[in-house]
Amino acid sequence: MIPAVIYAIPAFVLLVVVEALSYRFLPDDDERGYEVRDTATSLSMGAGSQVIGVPWKAVTVVLYAGLYAVSPWHLPASSGWTWLLLFFADDLAYYVFHRAHHRVRVLWASHVAHHSSVHYNLSTALRQSWTPMTTLPFWLPLALAGLPPWMILLQQSISLGYQFFLHTERVDKLWRPVELLFNTPSHHRVHHGSNNVYLDRNYGGILIIWDRLLRTFEPEGERVVYGLTKNIATYNPLRVAFHEYAAAWHDVRSARRWRDRVGYLFRPPGWAPGAEG
Repeated sequence: MIPAVIYAIPAFVLLVVVEALSYRFLPDDDERGYEVRDTATSLSMGAGSQVIGVPWKAVTVVLYAGLYAVSPWHLPASSGWTWLLLFFADDLAYYVFHRAHHRVRVLWASHVAHHSSVHYNLSTALRQSWTPMTTLPFWLPLALAGLPPWMILLQQSISLGYQFFLHTERVDKLWRPVELLFNTPSHHRVHHGSNNVYLDRNYGGILIIWDRLLRTFEPEGERVVYGLTKNIATYNPLRVAFHEYAAAWHDVRSARRWRDRVGYLFRPPGWAPGAEG
């Protein structure tokens, strides 16, 4: 099965061009805008993620189908209630996946590529991981709960399509009820910030309610500084994709105790023996 988001890629690229031109003709000194090498890296990461992700979806479909087959009930796709349940279940699964990928280093090693740019624009949305295998466990319960696999995959694509539009500085805060319930460019700018106050905040996909309920929400206040707490200063897609795996492996090899080796893999990024985690 080809993910539905694939069909939106030409529109995504066109919108990247439009946004880049908007900076050319309507510049804003307070916004980072575009940088050619950075954008090329983001586009390369996006292309690579699809080359790897499309065949991986075949594995995903088989596993979803297997769990769906053994589920004691099958929810009807013809029911609006099934679609409503799917919407909230998928969004909660995304929140759990996203939070785990920021708080467990071996998962962060996959997700860090998306946060590696010091710019924030629509091309940043395309800077995706080349190791999508780490996402799989977080959606398996939906198939086991009787949600049809094709519906799960479609809703994942809808969520990713929505999140593409969050990666922009060109949109200020929206109408207050929208900001209250939904993830917005303002909320997601916070998520991409390396400022201490913004670290590990605003994990939401389409909704922001999980962050509000689980106390991981932070409103946009001080100027966002994009990128990592320790930026990698490279435009090489291979290094962007795998640098944290290499760093984690180096730490594991240098550790003297098994307890520390486990900590370097499964404690939060930046953890070290004797540090708070």
